[in-house]
Amino acid sequence: MTASPTHLVLIPSYNTGARLIETVREATAHWSSVWVVIDGSTDGSERGLDDAAARLPGLRVLALDQNRGKGAAILHGLKLAATAGFTHVLTMDADGQHPANHIGRFMAASRADPAAMILGRPVFDEHAPALRVQGRRISNWWANVETPGCSIEDSLFGFRVYPIADLVAVMDGTRWMRRFDFDPEAAVRLCWRGLRSINLAAPVRYLRADEGGVSHFHYGRDNLLLAWMHLRLVLGALSRLMRRPRGSGIH
Repeated sequence: MTASPTHLVLIPSYNTGARLIETVREATAHWSSVWVVIDGSTDGSERGLDDAAARLPGLRVLALDQNRGKGAAILHGLKLAATAGFTHVLTMDADGQHPANHIGRFMAASRADPAAMILGRPVFDEHAPALRVQGRRISNWWANVETPGCSIEDSLFGFRVYPIADLVAVMDGTRWMRRFDFDPEAAVRLCWRGLRSINLAAPVRYLRADEGGVSHFHYGRDNLLLAWMHLRLVLGALSRLMRRPRGSGIH
């Protein structure tokens, strides 16, 4: 288990069931500072975390009184983490998709280059739903259209390390990025802010229901949200191009 006074693992969770405690155990086995944001859960999945926090001084449990969305839960944790002196967070989903044994590798990349964002590039196995794998290619294509000169190899994979101050600044500057639009919009807006991206491969697993897998992604509702997000970002990218002085480089 690795400790750092600057780098924190942040796990937002909403009704993740029994899988939550397993994810937290895996994360704390590889990193000492792990915070969990309970985003208004109603399934009791947070039970047992307080006992675990009493045994593990680096584990902290934060609770929101109602469900606000993934991005809003992360923003809540970011601001408290900054107050506590942390400068970077690795975001990790609570549903078991993200590889806890790669936390150290991603954190090391961030500590070696703290001004960059470290973006995970998912490596899928044979159990990955084809619709999810194919559908994310559309979002990836649009994200790269929106960020010429920046490399976003996967816009939706939420296993990432962000500089806290930069991420809070871009989130405070928009009313969006509060739900499933958080991951792609964070990468795009941080590119616009001038942050370099370092892409690292990491395995992703899709757990079956009998393995404790839980997904709150709604194909209709959330794909509409992502479509609206990309429309806004394309318009924003065009506006940036129009404002750029002729002959200047792309940043």
